[in-house]
Amino acid sequence: MLSIELWLSFPKRLRILYTKILGSLQTMPQDAAYRKYTEQLINQRFNHVKAELDIENLEKKINCGQIEEVIAQAETELALSRKMTEWKPWEPLVEEAPANQWKWPI
Repeated sequence: MLSIELWLSFPKRLRILYTKILGSLQTMPQDAAYRKYTEQLINQRFNHVKAELDIENLEKKINCGQIEEVIAQAETELALSRKMTEWKPWEPLVEEAPANQWKWPI
């Protein structure tokens, strides 16, 4: 059983994480696929967090498990967004890809 203080801190934690993710995405080009789709998802979830005060209803609206799992997903997404900024997958390849690299099945 969680204390009421801990239970009430979950939305605040999500607001912080979603703000950080959105900030990280701002460092990417607007047309980068990862930025477009992640920004859309995070904004949708962030709006639910801002609008919904009841944790159980918030879990239902986000529809990705319990709030603790949603927080873990947000933490992982923040780490990934920072890695994506480092990796810059939107930039052109350094050298030409091998002939059959993008062909499946071979």
